[in-house]
Amino acid sequence: MAFAKVAFAASDAEEAQAALKTLRARYPNVEPEEADVIVALGGDGLMLETLHRRLGRAVPIYGMNRGTVGFLMNEYREDDLMERLNAARRADLHPLQMQAETMDGKRHEALAINEVSLLRETRLAAKIRILVDGRVRIPELFCDGVLVATPAGSTAYNLSAHGPIVPLQAGVLCLTPISAFRPRRWHGALLPQNAAVRFEVLECAKRPVSAVADFTEVRDVAAVDVRQEDSVTLNLLFDPEHDLEERILTEQFTP
Repeated sequence: MAFAKVAFAASDAEEAQAALKTLRARYPNVEPEEADVIVALGGDGLMLETLHRRLGRAVPIYGMNRGTVGFLMNEYREDDLMERLNAARRADLHPLQMQAETMDGKRHEALAINEVSLLRETRLAAKIRILVDGRVRIPELFCDGVLVATPAGSTAYNLSAHGPIVPLQAGVLCLTPISAFRPRRWHGALLPQNAAVRFEVLECAKRPVSAVADFTEVRDVAAVDVRQEDSVTLNLLFDPEHDLEERILTEQFTP
């Protein structure tokens, strides 16, 4: 691929803003609406924010780490940027679609690139029924919460909740409990990427639960449906020696 119009985006962090100033002075650049590639400067949070802002336009995004985690980012270097962009490998991702119904009957929709998570709102543990493709799999999960993660998101909150890391091309979603008390021995499941997951909140008035799709939170949910949104494709760019698929595989062997 050959890119001609580059735009830059940066987080508010001091390092990211300094890099933004340097790169804008060094390379010709345009506004994001005109670009055929966007270089995001920051950490994974900035990458997710940039992806969400460009959901309606399939422009590739190349991240360089000027943040803390940077799992979705390439190494920051100021030299040979255009050569790196044109040699980069593309990773296509599909987000999750969340449809949440609240206790007052209202419906809310949002897209998640990393995960959709349900979390208890009070000191009382949540009680959640889990259905997969219309079949009840867990009649009652007594827990702090539960999440569905994409392969790209398997190394984020999912990993912190002791969920599995999965390669991008595995074609699966991670279903992972968060601090489950009962059933005590259930540690989650891997589902086909086209699976339809439904969460029904039991005793929702007494044990309120919120649903979060990346940055979008819906409070006091009664039921949440999650599935992969195949009609939306996100394009990330990675250096050949540091591509996302290899990073996910490497993470699985990190002590």
